[in-house]
Amino acid sequence: MSTCQDLLFELGCEELPPKSLLNLSKALLKFVEIGLNEAELSYSSAQSYATPRRLAFIIKDLNNTQPDKSIEKRGPAVQAAFAKDGTASKAAMGFAKGCETTVENLGILKTDKGEWLAFKQEVKGLATEQLIPEIIKQSISLLPIAKRMRWGNYATEFVRPVHWCVLLFGSDVIDAEILGLKTGNQSQGHRFHAPQQLLINTPDVYLQTLEQQGKVIADFILRQNIIKDKANVEAETVDGIAHIEEYLLEEITALNEWPIPVLGNFDKRFLDLPIEVLITTMQTNQKYFPIKNTEGNLLPHFITFSNIESTNPVSIQQGNERVIMPRLADAEFFWNQDRKQTLQDRVTDLKSIVFQKTLGTVADKTIRVENIAAYIAKQLNADIALAKRAAQLAKTDLLTNMVSEFASLQGIMGRYYALADNEPSEVAIAIEEQYFPKQSGSPTPASSNGQILSLAEKIDTLSGIFSAGLIPTGDKDPYALRRATLGSLRIIIENKLDLDLIDLIAFALAQYSHDFDKKQTMQILVDFVFERLKGYCLDHGHTVDEFEAVISVKASMPLDFMQRLQAVKAFRKLPEAASLAAANKRIINILKKTDTPPADTISGLIEAEEIQLHQASIDSAKDIQPLLAQKNYQQTLTRLAQMEDTVDAFFDNVMVNTDNLPLRASRLALLSMLSNQFLEIADISKLQ
Repeated sequence: MSTCQDLLFELGCEELPPKSLLNLSKALLKFVEIGLNEAELSYSSAQSYATPRRLAFIIKDLNNTQPDKSIEKRGPAVQAAFAKDGTASKAAMGFAKGCETTVENLGILKTDKGEWLAFKQEVKGLATEQLIPEIIKQSISLLPIAKRMRWGNYATEFVRPVHWCVLLFGSDVIDAEILGLKTGNQSQGHRFHAPQQLLINTPDVYLQTLEQQGKVIADFILRQNIIKDKANVEAETVDGIAHIEEYLLEEITALNEWPIPVLGNFDKRFLDLPIEVLITTMQTNQKYFPIKNTEGNLLPHFITFSNIESTNPVSIQQGNERVIMPRLADAEFFWNQDRKQTLQDRVTDLKSIVFQKTLGTVADKTIRVENIAAYIAKQLNADIALAKRAAQLAKTDLLTNMVSEFASLQGIMGRYYALADNEPSEVAIAIEEQYFPKQSGSPTPASSNGQILSLAEKIDTLSGIFSAGLIPTGDKDPYALRRATLGSLRIIIENKLDLDLIDLIAFALAQYSHDFDKKQTMQILVDFVFERLKGYCLDHGHTVDEFEAVISVKASMPLDFMQRLQAVKAFRKLPEAASLAAANKRIINILKKTDTPPADTISGLIEAEEIQLHQASIDSAKDIQPLLAQKNYQQTLTRLAQMEDTVDAFFDNVMVNTDNLPLRASRLALLSMLSNQFLEIADISKLQ
């Protein structure tokens, strides 16, 4: 008999949630692999499969049994295990009982440090068939299912009702009960094309059997590629290119077991609507792929996928065309109705929307954002009037029919409506860019006014929610404050804006009149922001000690912070870095522990090494001033690194804490002078 075989598991269900299908499939395999590794069952590879009606995986070359193990336990020392007359002590008997044996069956373990009672046991590995059911049950219980359901009279719970369960090890069925189902080797094909049961003889014929007899493509990635390729082929028939977004491709893949493309058309008049409106209508409501021409403009066609290979495909096409027509007509109606009222006309109505009960309405927020935007614009020498106008109109599109129907179009529709109202283009663009970056890694606002508005909006939300005491805890962050913080940092750093974030937070907090501890809130919020900055820095290749070196000098401008961080990273590569970091650590410790305050002036130095260090410090202070003025931190640290030999000579030959108190005070002042030059950039003593 072979020492290893393939394992197949398939759980058949009612249609699974399409947006979570792939995550469920990946999670199931991940937890099973963890279980196999914990059970010490080796295998060559593992692959998951998922369709709307099944979760499955195949483990290749899985060992038939666990390896046998030799277990050795060490007990009490022999000296403590027996009395002088040779009788076993309570310690020896307790150890033997814990090993489920007698004292007579225990051995002696001899080491350089003495002798101990020991128990050695050979444990035979269990058969894989005995272990697999529990591993699978445990894996299913760990799946990320937000809400489990029950069905019929069953006590079991899962994301959807289950109907069959295949569990094969080689050609043999592993007899078990999973989610109330008895395992077997009977799968099911396509609900309509092959509703009969399908016999799966061995794991290696699973995919082939489902596809050839069941009209089911079980491999998610293969099915996804088929959908993508067929969509592109259909688009080419109308001289277009399929507009395929990954999230929709994944969702359509999760909705189909046997995907058949259907090309549909819509009235050309709808092309007068904003392109985002058409795309959102087709993608969000209908799960259609739009089609564009080579210039990126929409064509009056779409592609959908049917899970049925129809004998009358034209009827499916016409049915989808009938469905999309009223959707687009609604969007057209919203577009026309919304433009009958300007964004300015809607400003007053913002008073009817509550932003947060403590912080007031969206109208109140708008006033605060105007003030913050004007403050930022002044700092950047930007157009204050444009910044205030963008802030005033920023949230007015929330009151439009289009955004009420399609929340994802907020900001986008604001841009269109602002342009229709003949607002300056800088204002229109900023209204859209206030929501940038929309997700991790996505672009920050490109326009200056957009950067200002996005920052003002995010900083107001951050300061306001913190002032209301709604600080994120654990994974709970209903106001997306972590994302807002990281977005603010990225806007400042990546667009090279010379802004003091602590100053902006203080200004934003001053806008609030409700009762809260401003000083405490300020400190909590600043800590929160710099924790996010730490994550950003680590993600960009910096180390914890480099970050600590810079944050120790309380650099509050994110762009300046990153420039210092880059300088520290470059400094630590210098051959002098380790010695100078150690010297700075020694200096800080000396200054911290001494009871003698440093002298106001340095005088009376007597040793050649300290006189030389004093002169070197004077020279370096003179040299680095213009470099610091230019924020050329890297060159500053390189210049300071030239003092390594002088610093080393000082510590090798000079005793700082001499009994001569005036001399000691001068030497401490010299060390303080040297340390402060490094602290102009970072505390390099933090470098490991």
